[in-house]
Amino acid sequence: MIILPAIDIKDGQCVRLYKGDYATVEKVAESYIDTARAFENAGAQWIHMVDLDGAKDASQQNKEIFLDVARNTGLKVEVGGGIRSIDTVEMYLKNGISRVIIGSAAVKNPQLVRDAVKEYGSRIAVGIDAKNGFVATEGWLEMSEVHFTELAKAMSEVGVEYIIYTDISKDGTLSGVNAEQLNEINKCCKANIIASGGVHTIEDIKICKKLGLYGTICGKSIYSGTLDLKQAIAEAKNDK
Repeated sequence: MIILPAIDIKDGQCVRLYKGDYATVEKVAESYIDTARAFENAGAQWIHMVDLDGAKDASQQNKEIFLDVARNTGLKVEVGGGIRSIDTVEMYLKNGISRVIIGSAAVKNPQLVRDAVKEYGSRIAVGIDAKNGFVATEGWLEMSEVHFTELAKAMSEVGVEYIIYTDISKDGTLSGVNAEQLNEINKCCKANIIASGGVHTIEDIKICKKLGLYGTICGKSIYSGTLDLKQAIAEAKNDK
């Protein structure tokens, strides 16, 4: 299993939210590049980055930050937030980003996912963010009537190889991962599942590994000190 430390960007700053609520924005680091390099020094190979401004208004005002990390670290960068067109997908992937995450558009414009997968294959991930089992869109500001497993199956069937699943009620809470829903989504489709939201301690890493997930994203747990990134990476690689 791989560990993906996370940096969320809003107004050019490294921040975290509580349950996706923009009113709870909290700055967690001074420098995104120093933070990314610290993750790399701890042994991370991937970094998960989210454009919170883009998620709300479909802009790419923070794109230079993501491209900077891709150019000036050895990390593979996956980026999500506001990716609603094939042009944006292409812009990121042709400028050093390793994987892009399509979120809201997977519900509202599934043709975009089909086109992106046809063109870029495994460099496309879909982000499924759910509350009470139903998918949220537009930076989690809107709710759909689509169940998370229904969307996961549909995305897997069109060739999506990576799905990032977030239980919004867990995100930024340090309350532990939703093992039941993660197990459900992992068993319902062929895609590789990346867990997001609720990671607190090394026990959550062990749970995700035991479930057979492809990856786990860690954000607030690293910044708050409840999870040591180096230890998490070692545990994820542990074959015992």
